[in-house]
Formats: sequence, C-alpha cells, structure tokens
Amino acid sequence: MRRPAVAGQFYPSSPKDLKRELGRCFSGLEFKASKALGAVIPHAGYLYSGSTAAHVYASLPEADTYILLGPNHTGYGSPVAVSSETWITPLGEVEADVDLIKALPKGIIDLDEVAHRYEHSLEVQLPFLQHRFKHRFKIMPICLGLQDEDTSKEVGIEMSEAVKKLNRKVVIIASSDFTHYRPAALAREVDHYVIEPILKLDVMEFYMRVREKHASICGYGAIATMLTAASSLGASRGTLLKYSNSGDIIGDMSSVVGYAGIIVE
Repeated sequence: MRRPAVAGQFYPSSPKDLKRELGRCFSGLEFKASKALGAVIPHAGYLYSGSTAAHVYASLPEADTYILLGPNHTGYGSPVAVSSETWITPLGEVEADVDLIKALPKGIIDLDEVAHRYEHSLEVQLPFLQHRFKHRFKIMPICLGLQDEDTSKEVGIEMSEAVKKLNRKVVIIASSDFTHYRPAALAREVDHYVIEPILKLDVMEFYMRVREKHASICGYGAIATMLTAASSLGASRGTLLKYSNSGDIIGDMSSVVGYAGIIVE
C-alpha cells in the first residue's frame, strides 16, 4: 500500500474537510467531459492551485486508467519509476493498473516504489480524480527523475505502446507547476511563451523555449512525455483552460508560482 505522504499539508487529511475543500475548488464549475487524451495540471497546495486543477478535472472524460506523470522532487528511487501498489487517500483506495504496467516494454521504466514514497506531485491528483469520477478507475503512476528530451520521448512511446496493446481508454495527466518565485508579470510572460508549443504538441519547440527562458517548470519532462504519448494516441491540439499564480491568493505579486490547466485532445 502506498500511504499518503502529504495529507494534512497540501490538502486536508480528514475526509470531511477534504470533501469541503474539493467542493470549494470546483465551485461554479460544470462537469462537462471533453475528448481529452492528456492534460497538464498543477500540484501545489489546494489553497493555491486547486481551482486551476479543478478547471481541468471538470472537463476530463471517464477513462479505464489515468496515467499520472510527475517530477521526482525527492531524488529517491529509480530515475524513471512506475508504482504498482494500491494508493490510499483520505477518500479511499485506488488500484494500480497492473496489467497495463506489465504491458510496458522492458525498457527505460522501472518498477520501483521508493521513488513514490514521499513524492507529492502525483498524490495530490488522486483526491481530485476520486471526487470527480464515481466509476471504477485505475491509475498508472510514473515518477520522473530524468526529464531530458530523449527520456521523455522514450517514456511516452513505451506508454503509448502499452495502451495500444491492451486497447485501454486512458487520460494522461502531467503534474507540473510553472514558473517558480518570480514577479507575477514576468512569470506570466515566460509561462505563456512556453505554453504556446504545448498547445501545438510541439515537444522540440517546448524544450527550446524552456532552455531559452531558463523556465523553472518543475515537471517539464512530464509535460513532454504526456505530449509524446497523447500525440501517438491521436491527439492534435491543446487548450489552455485556466492560468493563475500564487499571488492571486496571497496578494503578493513580487514572487509567485505559476499554474496552468491545459487539456490535450
């Protein structure tokens, strides 16, 4: 069992309080499923990025499996690690799609639980999925310690091969925040510049712009991996649903973290 590492920090630890907080995040939003194959969703504390995350979840379709991709903030474990454990949140258990994991080519993705033990970027997505969907779904969580272009493409290809082999209906979620600790105006300028190629599913141009701007996007490799896999599965365009930053909540625009909610169809 993979037990919660950041309950009570990034989101409430009691089911009652967590449901109330998720209700706040989704306030005013209509659940209307798109044809999304992929998404970019922030992973900060719900107070800061929960509303932006909810804009994406409100538009996601039902899927057999939600593939979760995120950066390895802790440095523990394998450089590219998939978890096959059942994950627990205050809202209950979510099983891993073991069959899909077994269908992965024996390439760059290792089965390793250590990388996931304390990592928050995937954990914070699960209560949103549990709140949004009532059907029985599974997850395939992959933590990326390596985020270079070659690795992201290889992981994306391996994932899409497994999905095609089993004919799974999936949505691939890239968990990432955008610019970290810059003035709000600069963060917005840089973030929208690097978001442009994401909306065009242009992985090469995305990496070029990240390097050009020294963009402090923590999950850039997760985003590129999602784009690679989603493109292989038939996606052709992205849509920015909401952009925000931490200053919108605390009022300090001198040093913010940017959050983007994007779907890829």
